Amino acid sequence: MVAPMLATLAPLPEGPQWAYEFKWDGVRAIIGMDSDLVQAISRNSLDFTASYPELTELPRQLQHRSVVLDGEIVALDASGAPSFSLLQQRMHVKTPTPALLTRVPILFYCFDLLTLDGKPTLGWTYQHRREALESLALGVGPMHLSPRFDGPGQAVLETARQHGLEGIIAKTLTSTYQPGARSRNWIKVPINNTQEGIVIGWRPGEGTRAGTIGSLLLAAHDSSGALSFIGAVGTGFTQSALRALQLQLTAIETTVSPATGRPVPTMYARGAHWTSPTLVGEVQFRTWTPEGTMRHPSWRGLRPDKQPNDVTVHLG
Repeated sequence: MVAPMLATLAPLPEGPQWAYEFKWDGVRAIIGMDSDLVQAISRNSLDFTASYPELTELPRQLQHRSVVLDGEIVALDASGAPSFSLLQQRMHVKTPTPALLTRVPILFYCFDLLTLDGKPTLGWTYQHRREALESLALGVGPMHLSPRFDGPGQAVLETARQHGLEGIIAKTLTSTYQPGARSRNWIKVPINNTQEGIVIGWRPGEGTRAGTIGSLLLAAHDSSGALSFIGAVGTGFTQSALRALQLQLTAIETTVSPATGRPVPTMYARGAHWTSPTLVGEVQFRTWTPEGTMRHPSWRGLRPDKQPNDVTVHLG
């Protein structure tokens, strides 16, 4: 299966060479279909088809065409906006129960076409791929076509903001699909800053959080490849998430800080429990401090679809 093309974080570009799409707050998926068969692969090459049985409806919805699609699996809240916290209830479940499928249904928002009738389309321009994708006859089902706009980009960004979306992606009309590459032909413009972080330790809680996790210590790979401290997050957790994290972190506890770049400051390191840098999570935050840590971070959840080696610092 094709590795997904990645976007670069940068200021919003404008001009006739750009098209704009909404940025969906979910899990990236490359989905291949041939006849009645369907396979969903995550960004870190995990087959998670069984976690989302709704996807078995896709071959019928696309008239049993042989295609490979790129898009995002999302769960919608009561207002119709993508909810990452809702999707978290599905992300860790390999065999969801009928009750969970009813409570948290998912949709697949498709934004690119990588093969059509068995023939690769990676060398086609973005505009050509989109026209071919939009020409597919879609029946009723879990796949929705992510809308495309010609601009201006600022108006698309404001529309995303009004509808509670994560942001937008700008794409050059003439760009080809570059598997696994982080390209400036795709520019991501988030409305709120988010950052993936590798859990390298935790600090015990106090008061109502006594006996459990007070905050997580996070790190990411800097420009030199070293693992540098990027902040501590102590908000955004549910009680069930704290209990699950406690079990996972206890199993990977170690004796020293895994940070090889910017160290964990003494105020956070004192009394910390260190862990092997294997769990990846995501936080939302306001901005970066001059010291390179996140200001006012809030936990969004674990990202089992991401690998620690892929977690880098995106200052901005």
